[in-house]
Amino acid sequence: MSQVRKYRIYRYQTGRQPFLQTYKIADDAFTGNMLLDALEAIKSQQDPSLSFRRSCGAGVCGSDGMNINGRNGLACMTPLAQMPRVVTIYPMPGMPVIRDLIVDLKQFFNQYKKVKPWLQPSKKLISESDREFIQSKSDRDKLDGLYECILCACCTTACPSYWWNPQKFIGPAGLLAACRFILDTRDGKKEERLRSFEDLYKLYRCRGIMNCVEVCPKGLNPSHAISVIRREMIGLHHQGSMSDQSTNSGG
Repeated sequence: MSQVRKYRIYRYQTGRQPFLQTYKIADDAFTGNMLLDALEAIKSQQDPSLSFRRSCGAGVCGSDGMNINGRNGLACMTPLAQMPRVVTIYPMPGMPVIRDLIVDLKQFFNQYKKVKPWLQPSKKLISESDREFIQSKSDRDKLDGLYECILCACCTTACPSYWWNPQKFIGPAGLLAACRFILDTRDGKKEERLRSFEDLYKLYRCRGIMNCVEVCPKGLNPSHAISVIRREMIGLHHQGSMSDQSTNSGG
């Protein structure tokens, strides 16, 4: 016999008090075996007013991030077979709610843009390259685990440091992207990128809680990327200190 699950879903519209609404639906009442399939069945069969984001349904677009039984994740990558009979779903925490499970990601993307997540090659590299910027395999391998982010915001909205300082702390997703370009040997703005983190908040608000690692649907490790940036910062300041000593000694 097919299992009937109970879904307790956060509902909100502007001007109204939020509440949890309960729906019941059997696993065999729809096609598919992921949580997103159940949500779409509830919307099509029971309540067309239920609102949530979705797009590819394959864990690539990052649209359907939500808080599922207390843990951020993608509905399209959450198997129903791993869910209990009662599933409680909230919007991702730390973000303004637009409606139901849809949050406003404007601040998330504002912080992401601050790290300038695009390649900025040096003039020397541009002048020496006719069509493409060549990179060794070993240098390319350094970028693995840094470029695969799908910007679902599961990590950033699970981070207490971001909840407390959303306009100052860049957040796990943004810092993961920053590390990707800091380590890219084709980029000519490494020092400038590192110096942009010379304050108390953008980088150093991370407390190593590791929620970001726990919830990333792609298995990435923003916490490690943050530690790499900190190590690069130490190296930058060490070089500056050595240069100052050389200048003062007349060397």
